[in-house]
Amino acid sequence: MTKPQVHDPSSFENSVGHHFHNSALLQQALTHSSYAREAVSASVADDRPPRDNEQLEFLGDSILSFIVSQELFRRYPQFSEGDLSKLRAHIVSARALLRPARQLNIGAYLRFGRGEEKSGGRTKSALLVNALEAVIAALFLDAGLEKTHCFVVEAVLQPALDDLQTRTTDAFLVTDYKSALQEAALAIGRPQPRYSVVREKGPDHKKVFTVEVHVGPPSSGGELLVRRSEGSTKKIAEQGAAREAWEYLKSLLERPDASPSGVPERSSQLA
Repeated sequence: MTKPQVHDPSSFENSVGHHFHNSALLQQALTHSSYAREAVSASVADDRPPRDNEQLEFLGDSILSFIVSQELFRRYPQFSEGDLSKLRAHIVSARALLRPARQLNIGAYLRFGRGEEKSGGRTKSALLVNALEAVIAALFLDAGLEKTHCFVVEAVLQPALDDLQTRTTDAFLVTDYKSALQEAALAIGRPQPRYSVVREKGPDHKKVFTVEVHVGPPSSGGELLVRRSEGSTKKIAEQGAAREAWEYLKSLLERPDASPSGVPERSSQLA
């Protein structure tokens, strides 16, 4: 059996966009435990067997989650904690990380023991994703957070968001619920939404605003749609009310018996 060719790790640096000052970190990130175990067995007393990438994988997982969390928090201030958690969970999932791992061709640079090599380790999804997380940790240790942040955004986060936007209409991907509600109302012949602050409570430094959105009936008939939401700012409360109304209109349009203008709704007033 022909021994598979393992690419020179230095060429992998071009894909990552960083020349490692400590090349041992990159080498460790690309070393599977099976290779390290065989090296230990074959080593003599003066040898220093290579370290595997499991500890780097542990660190990289946390760094990846932190960077993605930071970016989602900055990009989507109107999202609830649940929406942010749901979106982050998708982006850092093994299934989502497999694509950047393959695009970086990580499998061609990994060092495996003979047994893992024969069993097809270079194409195993879990091992490729683990190696990607280890590379993220190695990059962080060698270049710092700013460089790692750029790499994660370019290689992992942005492609995942772009892909989600083209494949799904899940609510947590909507970045502006007021715009989404306006478009939905227009699509089914309803008047433009109207917003009003119906309540303010709390001290000046800790105000809570309650905003109500009204979406009039379509020209073909129907009833007024009303939704309310609270928030620490008027903008947040407006987005929350818009989301409630948008999700309702969206559910109407997704019904198999829905007409272009939706189906008759019952008026809803939230306390």
